[in-house]
Amino acid sequence: MSNLVIMALIATLGTWFVNMLGAATVAFFKKPNAKILNIMLGFASGVMIAASFWSLLQPSIERAEEYSALPAYLVATLGFLFGAVFMWLSDKAVGLARGRTERSDGDRGERLNRIIMLVLSITLHNIPEGLAVGVAFGALQGSSYTNEALMGAITIAVGIGLQNFPEGAAVSVPLRREGFSRKKSFLIGVASGFVEPIAGIIGALLVVYIQAILPYALAFAAGAMILVAVHELIPECQQNQSENPYLATMGIVGGFAIMMLLDVMLG
Repeated sequence: MSNLVIMALIATLGTWFVNMLGAATVAFFKKPNAKILNIMLGFASGVMIAASFWSLLQPSIERAEEYSALPAYLVATLGFLFGAVFMWLSDKAVGLARGRTERSDGDRGERLNRIIMLVLSITLHNIPEGLAVGVAFGALQGSSYTNEALMGAITIAVGIGLQNFPEGAAVSVPLRREGFSRKKSFLIGVASGFVEPIAGIIGALLVVYIQAILPYALAFAAGAMILVAVHELIPECQQNQSENPYLATMGIVGGFAIMMLLDVMLG
């Protein structure tokens, strides 16, 4: 059993490493370029929207049908709504914590609030992803340890790792856009993915219990991601679009298409 936990740890460390690579994209920008950043933010929002269904809601429904006593559609809907409401309440809490003085800074204060929400959302999203990888490897015990099951667990890790690249960029690039140094933007982007190895270990150790909770957690993360993508990222990437009105929009479409392709292709 300990070997399975180690395998889950290695797999989630791999997905976290891809997150680091995404966060490292800030190293390519000596100064923020509005067009490039808008495209990347649009791409990241498209990835988040696609991942909300293909990587979160769909697996949530499938796992609810297998493990939950409640109807799968109810599990997914409740988890999704709770995730969106949680992020909305978090947004309100962040605004109150900043105080009236900081909010008086105008647009910059609101933009920083949105970035904080983005970091929280992606960090939250990484928790059920790490759990999913941990559960996949933790379930490989006894007669379940077959080559097909092992490849299935590896495929889940690869799929999650691929989507972690734009997620790392989705954290570090907006921070760089707000004037943070490349080093600080990179470190915060890396920190947002650190929860995956931790969650992976927990998922592998408590696979029996996590299987019952995971449908709710996956749908919860999907609701949080959709709220942030639609309310925060998309409006952000649509700024300064007078010269190229469809530039960021095509980034959204491209991110959604690529994420959908990867998720469906990798199963």
